[in-house]
Amino acid sequence: MSRVTVVARLLARKEAADAVKAELLKLLAPTRNEEGCVEYRLHQDNDDPALFFFYETWESDACLGKHKETTHYRNSFGAIEGMIRERSVNRLTMIEA
Repeated sequence: MSRVTVVARLLARKEAADAVKAELLKLLAPTRNEEGCVEYRLHQDNDDPALFFFYETWESDACLGKHKETTHYRNSFGAIEGMIRERSVNRLTMIEA
């Protein structure tokens, strides 16, 4: 089974950027301790502080699916509901030559 890489883009409402960042930061430690989490990094755009990206690597789709069912994931994304203007999630598989 191939590893899965996720690049998630979240654009917060300008006035909610600090609150969104605080919630997203709460995800880091517990997610990194989840079974199957290889890498879980949060980035903030240098020019637009309301723009956030997650770069994630998971051992499998099943591990990624379990992540979305965790309490910390549901709590954080529930808390920022209504504060996000745009959201996109790309699931990628690395191509090796």
